[in-house]
Amino acid sequence: MTSKPFPPASEADLAVLREQLGRPARGVVGIAARCVCGNPTVVATAPRLPDGTPFPTFYYLTHPAATAAMSVLEADLVMRELNDELAADEDLQAAYARAHEAYLADRAAYGEVEEIAGISAGGMPTRVKCLHALAGHALAAGPGVNPIGDRALERSTWSPQRCVCTQPGTGG
Repeated sequence: MTSKPFPPASEADLAVLREQLGRPARGVVGIAARCVCGNPTVVATAPRLPDGTPFPTFYYLTHPAATAAMSVLEADLVMRELNDELAADEDLQAAYARAHEAYLADRAAYGEVEEIAGISAGGMPTRVKCLHALAGHALAAGPGVNPIGDRALERSTWSPQRCVCTQPGTGG
């Protein structure tokens, strides 16, 4: 589990994020996970953006290949399968509820925002709604914290252990 401050994003990190997202990243409090080449994979985002907007997605998946892989899983109806698995397995439900609490605790370290109190991301704690958010949490927190995010990463064609970055000069 994380619940520790992230090192601040460097200017180089912010430039890579801008390339990955096609726009400047908002509310960056740190890089929560990196590609093996060092590029950002998951950004930690403030629970309230600089313009005042509440933002529940603390762990935001930014790596283009990772986001594409999660989109493929969603298009292949993997969320439906994972929701069915979640509904049928009490142990998985309990682990997913713990993942939700861990997510909330990690975000709370960067401020409490009343409008999003108790709201994490990806459908936690009762359903699977966004594999991007769940995979981002799994990558940031490490294996075993978010069981649905872990399952999505296991089923993905993308791997955090193999660099497929396409930005010039990034090692990929």
